[in-house]
Amino acid sequence: MSLSGLITALATPFRADGALDPDGWQRLLHLQLEGGVHGVVVAGSTGEAATLTDAEYDLLLASAVERIGGRIPVIAGTGLSGTAKTIEQTRRAAALGASHALVVTPPYVRPTQSGLIAHYRAVADLGGLPIVLYNVPGRTGCDMLPETVAALAGHPNIVGIKEAVGDIGRVQALMTLHTPQFAVLSGDDGTAARSIQAGVDGLISVGSNVLPGAYRRMCELAAAHDHEATASWNARLQPFHDFCGVEPNPIPVKALLRRIGVGHDLRLPLLPLSALHAPAADHLAGDIAALEALSSH
Repeated sequence: MSLSGLITALATPFRADGALDPDGWQRLLHLQLEGGVHGVVVAGSTGEAATLTDAEYDLLLASAVERIGGRIPVIAGTGLSGTAKTIEQTRRAAALGASHALVVTPPYVRPTQSGLIAHYRAVADLGGLPIVLYNVPGRTGCDMLPETVAALAGHPNIVGIKEAVGDIGRVQALMTLHTPQFAVLSGDDGTAARSIQAGVDGLISVGSNVLPGAYRRMCELAAAHDHEATASWNARLQPFHDFCGVEPNPIPVKALLRRIGVGHDLRLPLLPLSALHAPAADHLAGDIAALEALSSH
């Protein structure tokens, strides 16, 4: 399956007691299908993967594959701090039916660029799934440079990158590596429209958890180079881009999901949205239904 358009980095709904919420998960999957997304990521950082047990990971991924696998890509977050564990998690995802693995640069350990090349080649060789590189230095403490991506892009099992650095120079450098076999995807909602207009294949989004149709519409317009309409949709979504960054992800988007009836709290060490931002969450949640309806026109 091709990796393009709007791909939602799914949050993981929990019940008020902190247990996994399978009914909320099914509602979230339904919302994404109804919104016309082009793929989903299960158990990435937005999905609080670090807090999930193996059984919970298996349940989330297997149920997503059962519900939507074969129609759109179901991409499993499998990146961990060690290479052997990342390979093991990628094999686990392959056995559960994932179409791809999203492999973040190893958090906390801060490998060299040569270490990143060795890490990703090993995961691609032994993990059993097509690999999407994921660079988000603000969260991992490790920035995978374009020349490192260039050394990996020719590997037959490395099929793309999610780049969360929204700088236009970074986007332009990665676009020189873009081929039909290697997708370049934005990982930053706020700069995605500009990046897609510059040739990026699509967006792996946080905000589309609550606005799948609206973010899909923005991505489609940007890909069609309808600059005026893209700017209009991006302006409508700007308050959501901004809000999703007021506290660490996924705290803000889970506050919005809770307000539309999907899930409750987060797991420690993350706490629910602070009272300071609750009025903004209330206001934005009130706009969601209208924006989704407008996106289908």
